[in-house]
Amino acid sequence: MHEKNIEIRPLTQDSFADFGDVIEKSNKDFIPINQGLTERYHALSLAQVSGDQVAVGMSIFHNLFATPIPFQIEMLERHPYGSQSFIPLQQQKFIVVVALPFDQTRPDEQRIQAFISNGQQGITYHQGVWHHPLITLEANSDFLVVDRIGGGSNCDVHHLSQPCWITEALVQSEIVNL
Repeated sequence: MHEKNIEIRPLTQDSFADFGDVIEKSNKDFIPINQGLTERYHALSLAQVSGDQVAVGMSIFHNLFATPIPFQIEMLERHPYGSQSFIPLQQQKFIVVVALPFDQTRPDEQRIQAFISNGQQGITYHQGVWHHPLITLEANSDFLVVDRIGGGSNCDVHHLSQPCWITEALVQSEIVNL
């Protein structure tokens, strides 16, 4: 059995729609506020939470190390009771690895996809979407994270039947030009 290679694609709202939202102001309408001094790009993504005694929390994740490409993944996780958003605070590029469900308990390992943010995009994983933990291409990078906090277990982990390699073969020029 050989390992599967997953090539990284540019992140767009259309390509990511099955998994969540792309948070960006590019090509979006805005509302002028504060006497015309501010453009409000309203409700680019909505947080989802379910359960008793829970709330939407905002945290900062500080990644100490950059991930070199190619890299291997061995697991995916999901948050069944809430969405999870990642917004880069230093306009750093990051990799998003996702999969739709195969059934109620596991991801479809044959349809794992990888996307690269252009550094000005954040993402929201919809509630229950299988994904790999945050992967950043730059050391010492900060992300604003918006997710469910509160009681109960909200993280399911699935170990892949076979590791996958995330590669940049087809998008090298896009990565350089982002």
